[in-house]
Amino acid sequence: MRIQHWQDVASLLLGVWLVLSPFALGFAGAAVWITIVLGLCVILFAIEGFVIPSYLEEWGEILLGLALVVAPWTVGYESVSATATASSMVSGILVILFGAWELTTDRDFITWWHDRWHHPAT
Repeated sequence: MRIQHWQDVASLLLGVWLVLSPFALGFAGAAVWITIVLGLCVILFAIEGFVIPSYLEEWGEILLGLALVVAPWTVGYESVSATATASSMVSGILVILFGAWELTTDRDFITWWHDRWHHPAT
């Protein structure tokens, strides 16, 4: 297991925060389970980044970040707590930023992007 990008470590820590935040901040209802499940998924994608380095897990993290951003309005966190909404929003934005940042610095992704868009098949 080798750490290639610091963003994977940051995502791992953010996933741990997501798992613990419902208890630390006193969430209730669906916000608890959705935050825990999405946090565990962020942890899994971060660990996958250590074990099998690939740019593909960043796309998964970006989707999870979008889910965290959208969850308060689709599930109704605002009826539970403004803290749950704020935590989900900030965490989701950070997950998206870490994933996108890692994509822009990943050599494999940059090579794929360049080959795909600058050398079209004829």
